[in-house]
Amino acid sequence: MKGITVFAFGLALALSMWPAGLRAQQPQNRPVAMTTESARTAQPSNAQADADHPKPAERNPRYRIQPDDILSISFSLAPELDQPKVMVQPDGYISMPDAGSVHVQGLNVTEAAEALKKAYAGILHDPIIQVDLVDFQKPFFLVFGQVGKPGEYELRHDTTVTQGIAVAGGFAPTGKTQVLLYHRISKDWVEVKKLNIKEILNGKNVNEDVQLYPGDMIFVPEKAITNFRKYVPYGVGTYVSAAPTSY
Repeated sequence: MKGITVFAFGLALALSMWPAGLRAQQPQNRPVAMTTESARTAQPSNAQADADHPKPAERNPRYRIQPDDILSISFSLAPELDQPKVMVQPDGYISMPDAGSVHVQGLNVTEAAEALKKAYAGILHDPIIQVDLVDFQKPFFLVFGQVGKPGEYELRHDTTVTQGIAVAGGFAPTGKTQVLLYHRISKDWVEVKKLNIKEILNGKNVNEDVQLYPGDMIFVPEKAITNFRKYVPYGVGTYVSAAPTSY
């Protein structure tokens, strides 16, 4: 029970570090936290959970606009409407002259340009609009648990799980080389992978040393985890249900 409590606390702490744009997608009527027992009983069996989860979406490297990002918006045929710096508001909207509020959160720059074209459709004839990122949330990954320096790290280039652990100071003396990788596959679901780092470092199953993507989380446990769900609903409370049930 002590191991489960520590694990759940670590997950809640790490999730609090995820970007606001991701956390905002959690339904507001979902409890912020649940006890381990209630979370476990609220979830279907492993077989049912795997049957109900959606197939992992293909990973898209295009950056998605988040609140507090700063955009540069230019109109090729109407330069008087240019906006060199416009900040995305906490609700995901930007304010544009004549067009009012336009929602851009969660869009890439190409999709944001299309949203602006629709907003100006009744004002400009076939507008040519370009959207560029001026300042934005830097890609990052999280490492927590039994490592030298747990925390958030910038994802500046292609980085694998073993490299991410090395960046975080390597394994602590109390850490297991069996680790869990959490990856968000949709706004509602998270995929959990168990990796044996010792085998990877010994040249076995090296293809399992997967590349990290923005927002990925690596957990290095103190005790071996033998039972976990491969797919869990997104949210602090339901994450607790992914805690180990046996060691």
